[in-house]
Amino acid sequence: MPIHEDALKLSVDEQDRDRIFNAVDSEMAKRGFTKSNNPNVLVDLLVKLERKQETTATTSGTGMHRYGYGGGFATTQISVNDYVEGTLAINLIDKSSEKVVWHGRGTKTLEENPSPTKKEQNIKYGVSQIFRNYPATK
Repeated sequence: MPIHEDALKLSVDEQDRDRIFNAVDSEMAKRGFTKSNNPNVLVDLLVKLERKQETTATTSGTGMHRYGYGGGFATTQISVNDYVEGTLAINLIDKSSEKVVWHGRGTKTLEENPSPTKKEQNIKYGVSQIFRNYPATK
């Protein structure tokens, strides 16, 4: 069964795209769906990767405080953490009505340099967690 050309435009590399497709295929099969050249349901995927930054300031110090006046010193340490947050949205669309019949979404902070095996595990786990909220199997 051919993949629609729009699906090939996901904002991830080819290996991760294939990992996502395989994980979704597996979850759909667990719920009684089979691939077809004339499907009743279409799967729509959206991948969003967003660079984010978290800043934390910690102040410490000592001092003497008396009526009206104070003295002492304080230091502030600022920590900056850059990271990438990934979101995967999965829509199941009724082909005849073209309406979304189910929507699932997951968001996670992505590991910086995971191994290929770890990436596959993370994607499988993430997709399974999204489908965890899918209605009862057929």
